[in-house]
Amino acid sequence: MDRGMVGSASKGRLQVEVRHHGASAVVTPAGELDHHTADVLREPLERCVEGGRARLVVDCSKLEFCDSTGLNVLLGARLKAEAEGGGVHLAGMQPIVARVFEITGAEAVFTLHDSLDAALVE
Repeated sequence: MDRGMVGSASKGRLQVEVRHHGASAVVTPAGELDHHTADVLREPLERCVEGGRARLVVDCSKLEFCDSTGLNVLLGARLKAEAEGGGVHLAGMQPIVARVFEITGAEAVFTLHDSLDAALVE
């Protein structure tokens, strides 16, 4: 099982790390996900699906902020992953980020987990 780091990206207020865990890609955004930083997350999510890892686990524990653009990035990744037989699992959301998902109703279309460990149980 490959558990190594396979990439990272950064743009000002958002850093994204990607690693593989079994059949899953674990994507960890840290910082603020908004209009200015959305591509920093979008690109690695798309590369994972294109590379054959359609089960995406997004570790949200280090995500400090998410606006509607960030939400749309995750929704777009969900559609692409599901088209390939996978899905997007969100883990460890901070209350301020979880609130955006509650207000918009987006929590109903994602698989949510309290922790990364829970999300990695396949």
